[in-house]
Amino acid sequence: MSELPRSHELLGRDDSRLLIIDMQERLLPHIDAHEAVVENCLKLIAGANVLAVPATGTEQYPKGLGPTTPRLADVLPLCPEKLDFSCLNCLEWSGSGSEPESRFKVVVAGIEAHVCVQQTVHDLLAHGFRVYVAADAVSSRKALDRDTALQRMSAAGAVITTTEAILFEWCERAGSDEFKAISRLVK
Repeated sequence: MSELPRSHELLGRDDSRLLIIDMQERLLPHIDAHEAVVENCLKLIAGANVLAVPATGTEQYPKGLGPTTPRLADVLPLCPEKLDFSCLNCLEWSGSGSEPESRFKVVVAGIEAHVCVQQTVHDLLAHGFRVYVAADAVSSRKALDRDTALQRMSAAGAVITTTEAILFEWCERAGSDEFKAISRLVK
């Protein structure tokens, strides 16, 4: 029996990328549940590294908000600076999947959910990307702002999911060394 193709709704290691938005040390202490957000961002980055999914970070006005928190900066390869709330114009991505090698699915995590994350998600959607927001890896200073932003991004077409779901979608199957590494990450 031949294998049936996977749903286009699922993430794959070959068609997606990871974007970690503005996880900066001066802002993090003011963010609701910031420890859990950092831990889940670390899991996403580690999983992306295991499965060869490209990862990028950004920094919003680092002169004022400081650099990316060291726990993430040590494992996140690139953090372009920006002044715009949306990350769209600081990323050098080719577009909406029109090229065969293009990664048109973007997993988004970071802070603040109702400002930079939300504006980036809306811009990515407007440019044809399929966007997946890791609900347990985004936050804001206030839970209401985070929750409202998640609802708004979902209504606009973003898929709201979790860190663990993302990692296992990227992994796709059990029985490999990659699966064992991903399993250790989520425990």
